[in-house]
Amino acid sequence: MKRTFIVSPDDEGVRIDVLLARICEDLSRSHVQKLVKSGDVMVNQSPVKANYKVTVGDQISMDIPEAAEQEILAEPMDLDILYEDSDVILINKPKGMVVHPAAGHYSQTLVNGLMYHCRQDLSGINGVLRPGIVHRIDMDTTGVLIVCKNDMAHNFIAAQLKEHTIVRRYRAVVCGVIKEDHGIIDAPIGRHPTDRKKMCVNEKNGRRAVTHYHVLERFQQFTYIECRLETGRTHQIRVHMASIHHPIAGDQVYGPERCPFKLQGQTLHAGVLGFVHPRTGEYMEFQAPLPEYFQKLLEKLRTV
Repeated sequence: MKRTFIVSPDDEGVRIDVLLARICEDLSRSHVQKLVKSGDVMVNQSPVKANYKVTVGDQISMDIPEAAEQEILAEPMDLDILYEDSDVILINKPKGMVVHPAAGHYSQTLVNGLMYHCRQDLSGINGVLRPGIVHRIDMDTTGVLIVCKNDMAHNFIAAQLKEHTIVRRYRAVVCGVIKEDHGIIDAPIGRHPTDRKKMCVNEKNGRRAVTHYHVLERFQQFTYIECRLETGRTHQIRVHMASIHHPIAGDQVYGPERCPFKLQGQTLHAGVLGFVHPRTGEYMEFQAPLPEYFQKLLEKLRTV
């Protein structure tokens, strides 16, 4: 796959490996450096080193070799199915489960279980690694997820996601006491400039992201909230709540280093998902109950 870029005045003097890692969110800086070293990155039709500092008007061409596709196997799993028909299947995803295969996770993902349960009935739009997957939630986030069984359903649901008409409401416990009863966070989210595994509020290179929240219950040092997604950026709620100094309890990436409770990742639950059915045109809404760990945490907070 070939990509070409023209260096703008804003990027004058930036190292080429830093620039390309910033532009190409799907590539890490180390991956870019390997491409430069192998001669797959050219500037003005000439090879350069990774520490080359770009100049305005430089024409950068990058040839990314196609990665060999990993074989994904169907695996029997005990899936918590909230609803299923010939077009869609709604799953209550447990904590600790990865949605689709990726580097380091090629088995025991939701996709492996769906391939066994649905056989060949999964949309193919997102390729062999993400059959049926039209959106996702993080590994340690629990709750309702919609999966599409055919390309018609996939395109229909994807259009609703793009138009922000799908209802997605989350429950979370955040650090600190939020004073206002409700609020809106409208801040663009993009890749972190130095840590490629993280996202951040990024005014320069981010995409618009909007999260609505309101307080359900206040505790001594924590707040129980509901969030409604207007957009669906990677780690959106986690990044947005951290940006206003109320990170989600247990969040090992965006939260504080110490947490008084033994939590496995962020206390975030996709509680409600509503959409227009791709075949019937009927609005449908599904709810996933709070997981046991979440309920126990709330009980502890109420006794403090």
